Amino acid sequence: MNETVYANARLVLPDEVRQGHLVVRDGRIAEIGEGSAPRSALDMAGDYLLPGLVELHTDHVEGHLYPRPHVQWNAFAAVTAYDAQIAASGITTVFDSLRVWPDKRAVGMDGDAPLLAETIAQASRSGLMRAEHHVHLRCEVAADGVVEDAQALMETIDVRLVSLMDHTPGQRQFLTEEKFRSYYKKKSGMTDAEMDVIVADRLNAHANHARPNRARLVALARARGIVLASHDDATDAHVAEAIEDGVAIAEFPTTTGAAAGSHGAGIRVLMGAPNVVRGGSHTGNVAAGDLARAGVLDILSSDYVPGSLLLAAFALPRMAPAISLPEAVAMVSANPADAAGLADRGRLAPGRRADFLRVADAGPAPVARMVWREGERIA
Repeated sequence: MNETVYANARLVLPDEVRQGHLVVRDGRIAEIGEGSAPRSALDMAGDYLLPGLVELHTDHVEGHLYPRPHVQWNAFAAVTAYDAQIAASGITTVFDSLRVWPDKRAVGMDGDAPLLAETIAQASRSGLMRAEHHVHLRCEVAADGVVEDAQALMETIDVRLVSLMDHTPGQRQFLTEEKFRSYYKKKSGMTDAEMDVIVADRLNAHANHARPNRARLVALARARGIVLASHDDATDAHVAEAIEDGVAIAEFPTTTGAAAGSHGAGIRVLMGAPNVVRGGSHTGNVAAGDLARAGVLDILSSDYVPGSLLLAAFALPRMAPAISLPEAVAMVSANPADAAGLADRGRLAPGRRADFLRVADAGPAPVARMVWREGERIA
């Protein structure tokens, strides 16, 4: 029997913060204790102990593979460096969001998902990954060939989550063509003439492929028991479509109405933790804080900044006073774990996996000082 006691901690439990100690035995939480602890216990010096963070949607790995435009890094070095940053951020379970978006003109959008998935699996099999990794395919429904590419991946790797995306001008995140042009011109530096070609291509692809591709992707996911997420829902019609498709997670709804509709239908609403930390969306869409205050926010995702999950969990109770710290922590642990069907983690409770982190909150921002996965320290 392998047992360790972590004492003098503020334990963030599902419904309260309690001063006490945590007993870990053979990779599981064995006991939540109060009062005195054994002399051999490790002193947490009054720091918080939180359940390990669960991340459902981060595309941060792609930035490690392509640290500069048109520069592809060594894939194994990229994924292990990414994993180290994930673990150091307090994330013990991560769904690596890999783009399935065939577009020969867009470096990093075509052909990287198989490479990244296999490399992450290889590093995991070798025991070199700190966090537990799962595959999340981000499928662009208007792209020709997306269904075939997604199906090929599903047949070779263990895909756990599929999101249905549509970045066509005039759709979802880009409800107007002008918004699409403005966003991508700033991001890519394209000329107006180059943007004209992109817009025409995207509109044509949407007309020809979006509806049938979405239906086929939904069917593939259902047949394999893969959790479905909708992406950038903006209207009542989008919510109705998600309900019909059996979607479980609404990723980054762009309007309050879409978020409220999804939440009311039992679809968990996921928003970006950077949105919380920054106080608003960097693209001008709805603020996560507004959804939190309206009571329609369920899950936070670090999206493009792994460290934002922890920051947002501690910021939310100040931003939305009706939300307690345990409720905010649940948005980055229990709620995403439940949405993904991972019932063995996400809470500090007897019998759960001993995935947890030690957090100091005495400075300008909370800091993950130590991180454990299944009782083993990983950061």
